[in-house]
Amino acid sequence: MTQLPDAAVFSPLDDGSGRVEVVVRRLGEAIALGLVTDQLPAELELAAQLNVSTVTLRAALAALRERGLVETRRGRGGGTFVVGPADPSTARLRTRLRELSSSELREIGDYRCAIAGTAARLAALRASADNVARLRHVVGRLEAATSTGERRRADGRFHIEVAAAAQSVRLTRAEIDIQGEVGELLWLPYGEAVDPALVVSSHREVIEAISARDAERARTLTEEHIDKGIERLMELHWRLVAGR
Repeated sequence: MTQLPDAAVFSPLDDGSGRVEVVVRRLGEAIALGLVTDQLPAELELAAQLNVSTVTLRAALAALRERGLVETRRGRGGGTFVVGPADPSTARLRTRLRELSSSELREIGDYRCAIAGTAARLAALRASADNVARLRHVVGRLEAATSTGERRRADGRFHIEVAAAAQSVRLTRAEIDIQGEVGELLWLPYGEAVDPALVVSSHREVIEAISARDAERARTLTEEHIDKGIERLMELHWRLVAGR
């Protein structure tokens, strides 16, 4: 059975312009978040899944190769393989955060709360035992992580798995997009770095609420967690704008 995060990654793209760029973003996000870690489906199969032409897909794969995210192997057992996500430089992330306005950050926070809060509420109503087990496993990975990159990917995967537990491809797709947009920023170090133990504790509280079918508590805990993250980003944003 295909897991819902995978279904969201490989779901058909909407019609529109800039299709190559859209494919690059979709697959690039999935690789950066550790959702795709091994071999991509064969070109014909992947093009059909994404609802794009093979010409478009090959152009997107070429762009991903240039970024060092995938490599293509020829011959028997060949195909397109994920090389692995590279952790972004702190300097690039700081520049990106500085260029965001405070109103943009507030809107990002509002949108994150709307998506993640709704996903947590629905997960409490719909999650299967397997969904809860996957959530516990991801938090275990977060607790055992030894680098910021590993923590960032495990944290992002947790929120994606909550959306998957809501049994919604659209919410899962939206959460993947959010994590691709701001997930890296949330673990940006400054002053006192993010305490992984507090994040683990927060996520475990959400899991217990989901397991107990307490929809409102799951939503409230998730929204509180997101609000704290956005507050931290706002503080760092103003420090960067002020040149501190």
